[in-house]
Amino acid sequence: MSLVYTSQQIMVYSSVFLLLFGIFGNTMSIYMFSSVPTYRRTPATFYFLMESAFQNIYLFINLIPRIIAFNLGYDFANVSSLWCKSRQVILTVASTSAITLASLCMIDQYLITSSNASVRRLSQIKFSHRISFIVTIIWCLHAIPFYLYAEISPITKTCVPMNPGLAAYVPIYFLIIHCGIPASILLIFGSLTYRNIRRTINLSERRADRQLLKMTVLQIILLVCSTGPLGVYWLYSLIVSGIIKDQDRITKEYLAYAMISTEQGFYYSSSFYIFLFSSKVFRRHVKQRLLRQRRTNSVVPNNQIQ
Repeated sequence: MSLVYTSQQIMVYSSVFLLLFGIFGNTMSIYMFSSVPTYRRTPATFYFLMESAFQNIYLFINLIPRIIAFNLGYDFANVSSLWCKSRQVILTVASTSAITLASLCMIDQYLITSSNASVRRLSQIKFSHRISFIVTIIWCLHAIPFYLYAEISPITKTCVPMNPGLAAYVPIYFLIIHCGIPASILLIFGSLTYRNIRRTINLSERRADRQLLKMTVLQIILLVCSTGPLGVYWLYSLIVSGIIKDQDRITKEYLAYAMISTEQGFYYSSSFYIFLFSSKVFRRHVKQRLLRQRRTNSVVPNNQIQ
């Protein structure tokens, strides 16, 4: 059994699992954060809600075409120039927006736990609405070069950035935005939040929630662990960018990238389950919503009319 075939089978099954696992989890997160009154008034949970929506978009656009490509041997992004460009844009916007919103959750926890009242006032739901909108617009503008310069390569027959500047920027983009910034925010604002908590006698007086903080920290750790290998891959790509490669090495590097990027899907698929694990309150809300839904959908005998 060839390395290529084995790798493809692993990626197909893992992609199907992550897709089903993630779509269900993210949809549940969206439902919970939009239906529970206390969550609707909290900036961090609004960031969670928006993040879950972008994660679903990423899973749909990234994994479904990949499953089709590996099963049927037909990748539409390598055939249609329009889909090649559009897919690059959607994946870029969805992934960077989700990662930015997760990082904003960590910053919000620092604001809430601050001893400075003026700093705590920066954590407001109206600000989170505006910031989320601004973040989305910024990443949409950032994705414009991907639409302009992503093309189907006449040599490799794959969808790649054809502009040399953009091709050189892509590894830096992944290293900084997908890996460096989340890790830095976890380190900096996680430390500052921990310092704030150590100095605080009663967190409830500052509208802080230890379980929400735990949800945020664990999710950022998952993000850093999931994107770390991809950062290492792009660092390797920068180092060997000037080396002439044979077809066998190109194939192996492509398979390595496909497997690593599939592993990155754990971040986009697992947030809901991290929330369930880390928060007793969130578990209780999920249980209440599911049981209420079950009671609503149960069959109630009708009284017969004589």
